[in-house]
Amino acid sequence: MAELKTQATTQDPKEFLSTIEPEEKKADGFALLELFEKVTGEKPVMWGTSIVGFGKYHYKSEKSSQEGDWPLVGFSPRKQNLTLYIMAGNKDHPLLTKIGKHKTSVGCLYLNKLADADIKALSLLIKNSYDYMKKTNTSYGN
Repeated sequence: MAELKTQATTQDPKEFLSTIEPEEKKADGFALLELFEKVTGEKPVMWGTSIVGFGKYHYKSEKSSQEGDWPLVGFSPRKQNLTLYIMAGNKDHPLLTKIGKHKTSVGCLYLNKLADADIKALSLLIKNSYDYMKKTNTSYGN
């Protein structure tokens, strides 16, 4: 089996975020870093070159032989949008209607900018996803 590309690294998330352009996206990245740390109580870890993750679990795909580690929750300030890995346990959550302008996929919530979001609702969604992932993954923290 091929080794997964996206793995935890020793890169400092603050160093990564300081390289983000434009300035508004950089500020959003630092605000998300603070928010995720506060909500999860976890220290941030870089995953690959662009994902800031919090906590970790080991997964095994039911559809393939793929397995590996992944953050419980995280985010990436991508060029097109802010990508938040917080949809586990939140697929039809009523708080999604309070977030403001956003898009979702199976595992991600996408925001153009943090100013588009209700921070209180976003905090609760992050916490819900983090708790859900810890509860449903027996290999949490391994």
